[in-house]
Amino acid sequence: MVERLQLVCASANPDKIAEISAILSDIVDLLPRPPEVSDVVEDAGTLLGNARLKAMAVCAATGIAALADDTGLFVDALDGEPGVETAYFAGPDATYAENRAKMLAALDGVALARRSAQFRTVALVVWPDGSELAAEGVCTGLIAEAESGGRGWGYDPLFIPDGGHGRTFAQMTEGEKHAMSHRGLAFAALLEALRKR
Repeated sequence: MVERLQLVCASANPDKIAEISAILSDIVDLLPRPPEVSDVVEDAGTLLGNARLKAMAVCAATGIAALADDTGLFVDALDGEPGVETAYFAGPDATYAENRAKMLAALDGVALARRSAQFRTVALVVWPDGSELAAEGVCTGLIAEAESGGRGWGYDPLFIPDGGHGRTFAQMTEGEKHAMSHRGLAFAALLEALRKR
C-alpha cells in the first residue's frame, strides 16, 4: 500500500485546487497554501520554470513538500499565444470572462478549422531536500467560435478537445474532462510517478 503524502498546494485558485484534489485524492492530502505566503512572480518564461518557482517558494516557506503547476494555451493562429501568459491574456487582473472575450476577439473571422490549439500543463512537486518530480499533460483541440456549456472555468467554454465529440470542456462532466484534459493528464502522470517513488 502506498503511503499517503502531504503536499502544500502552491496555487490559491479554488477551481484549480478542486480539480487537482479530485485527481490526486487516492494518495495525496493537499494542504492549502498558508495565507502569509504571497503569490510568486511567474517570470521564468516556461511552464516548467514557472511551476518550479512557485513550488520552491512554498516549500521554502513551509518546510513541507510543495505541489505547483503551470498551464498554457498555445493557439496556432495567434503564433502560439497566449502561451505562458494564458491566465493574464487580457491583463494582470483579468477575469475568466475577460480572457475568453479577448480570445474570441483575437480570432474573429478565423474559420473553425484554423483555430487549432494546444493546452499544456506541467505539474511539479519539490521536496525540502531539493529533489523534484515533474510531469506534463498535453491536450490538442480547437477554439470554438462562441462559448458553449455551463461547467468548468477559465477557457473551458471555448476549448473543444480532440476526441470530445465536438463538445467544449464546459459541456462535459468532471470525469470526462479529467480523462482527456491537459491538467488531468499531467496530474494522472504525476500520480503514477509518485506511486513509484
